[in-house]
Amino acid sequence: MRQRNPTGDILLHLLLTAGAVTILIPLYITIVTALKTPSESAASFFALPGSLYLDNFAAVLGKSHYFRFFLNSITITAVSLLGEILLVPLFSYAVVRNMDRFYFKVIFMLTVFGIFVPFQVVMLPTIKLFSRMGLLSFPGLILLYLTYTFKKGAFLFVGYLRSIPLELEESAYMDGCSVFKTYLFIIFPLLKPMIATMIVIDGLWIWNDFLLPLLVLNKNHLQWTLPLFQFQFKNQYTFDFNLAFASFLLSMAPMIILYIFMQKYIISGITKGAIKG
Repeated sequence: MRQRNPTGDILLHLLLTAGAVTILIPLYITIVTALKTPSESAASFFALPGSLYLDNFAAVLGKSHYFRFFLNSITITAVSLLGEILLVPLFSYAVVRNMDRFYFKVIFMLTVFGIFVPFQVVMLPTIKLFSRMGLLSFPGLILLYLTYTFKKGAFLFVGYLRSIPLELEESAYMDGCSVFKTYLFIIFPLLKPMIATMIVIDGLWIWNDFLLPLLVLNKNHLQWTLPLFQFQFKNQYTFDFNLAFASFLLSMAPMIILYIFMQKYIISGITKGAIKG
């Protein structure tokens, strides 16, 4: 049995502690600021609130069109993730099982190559094109999210599908299953851990994204998402920290619930991967 290295253990614990502090301090500031009155925040930014002051949450919920912005975010995130779940695994499965063909290799390489192209490089041409096509709206934004999640998702799913043995599909073919039924009833259920991971990672990005909604939905404020709504707490001279941080906490709740439901699939996927290894 290999002996443990005390120095390595100490460094590991220091690194984990530093990471935990880096995460917990902003979370602490967000929570205590959301529960303070403006005068308490002005007196001490880091001190605990004198009482549970919930008027900040009531003020945020009472803002004009708040629930509409919340529904906009839910709709955009849900439709984008649904499209990703339907298209990315299907595309990746077709690529993996036809990787010996030149056409599929080229398609896959072109798709993955998009990962290395920064959005800033194509931002202006993309928005100009979408403006000419009349896509500066919900459908256009969802199409952009599908585009930018597709390339990363294809890269991850292709690697995951390569670990699934062909014998499973051959058995299904012998039982009379078509290619699509084999994918739907044999392969797709095996992808749950990867799908859960994709939902959490891309869901967080889409839900919290500020840049793309700002570029695409700037013509009609009723189409705003929550990040655009939260930006209005800042004006030329001041920033209402109490209301902004209360809004941050409210917007965090759906993603926390999503992670709680997806956690078991992610953990099971990690466990299965470790056993396979």
